[in-house]
Formats: sequence, C-alpha cells, structure tokens
Amino acid sequence: MNVAIVVAAGKGTRLGGNRPKQFLELGGIPVVIHTLRQFERCREINEIVTVLPAEETGRFLSFAKEFGLLKPMRVVAGAETRAQSVARGLALIGEAEIVAVHDGVRPFVSPDEIDQVVDAARATGAAILVAPVPDTIKEIKDDRVIRTWPRANLRRALTPQCFRLELLRRAYQTLSEIEVANEVTDDSLLVERLGVEIVVIEGSSRNIKITEEEDLILGEELLRRFK
Repeated sequence: MNVAIVVAAGKGTRLGGNRPKQFLELGGIPVVIHTLRQFERCREINEIVTVLPAEETGRFLSFAKEFGLLKPMRVVAGAETRAQSVARGLALIGEAEIVAVHDGVRPFVSPDEIDQVVDAARATGAAILVAPVPDTIKEIKDDRVIRTWPRANLRRALTPQCFRLELLRRAYQTLSEIEVANEVTDDSLLVERLGVEIVVIEGSSRNIKITEEEDLILGEELLRRFK
C-alpha cells in the first residue's frame, strides 16, 4: 500500500485573477487535475490524499471523478504553510509502506518517474526526483559573489519525494515552530537531518512547477508535445 500526498493547498494568485494557480487551466483542464492524472496512471500508488484550500474540499471528490480519476482519494484542508499542509495529509494516512509527496502544480511528472522513485524508496527508505542544474550557480553575500559551485555535483530537487511512512512521520515530528514560520519547502531536508541517506533518481526537466505566467505558456507547449 503506497499513498501519494498531493499538496495543492496554496492560495497564491500570483498569476492574476481570483483562482489559485492549481485551478488555472492548461488545455482547458485544471493544473491539479493534470497532476492527479499522472498518479492515476502510475502502477505504484494505490491511494491519493489531496491537500486543498479549505473552500475547495467539499466538492473536489465529485469534481475529480468528472475527469475520470478513480483511484481511492481523500481530501483535507491545507494550512498556512506547505510543511503544515503535508503534515495534515500525513495525519490522514493510517497504514502504508511508502508515502510520495508531490507538488500539485507539477503536472508534467511522468507515471514512470513516480514509479521509479517509489521503487527506490522501497529499497532504501528514502528517494527523491532530481534534475541537472543548467546554469552556473553563484553564492552571494551583500551583493557580492563569494563562491561558484561546480554544476556536476548540483541537482534541482523535484517531486515526488518518497519515504517509508514511519520515517517521514519521524522527520515531521522534528519540525519546529521557527521552521514553520520560515517555510520548509523540501521534505527531504527534514529526513536528511535524521542522518538518513537519500537516493536520487534523475528526472526530466519537463517536470516544471507552475508558478509564473511564463510557466503556463511553457505548460501549454509541453501539453501539446507530450500529452
């Protein structure tokens, strides 16, 4: 039994309008539905917990079924921060082997990538999806470059990030109020500091996060090419 927590609780309207970005449309279908379809199609996820803005929870299950999403799904209202929202999703899970945490606004992860990361987490305890860093990375302080990092050893952290259930629960028990206030955006960070080794699976650069207006434009093009 493997469960996905799809975090789509953000209320940000950075892209304009009155709808959160996860409910904006790509090809006439909400971003979060595109994302959930990837988990519907993968073989390793048996159940989905979708974390949503409180005002969206009441009708979402019937809404999802209209788009052919048939895997068992539960919904829960999110919180002020991503980490708190993940914790709420985690609290709904009774028994599971692997938990996969995924950003609801990453609609272009592939079912095969999801399965690979779940398989790796089953074998090792913790695994995340990553992608190469195409740009040269500069560390700065006070508007001055203090270091240039070699790209060969750098990766961008994507999602899903997959962990054995008891490990992720233990990691979230370490979350402090200060960290909540400052926002923890990466689940593997909490697991790393337990001293647990995390395996990486190389993913596709198509696995973009819909955040800015140009991401929607790129998303429409990716949809035409790969969906």
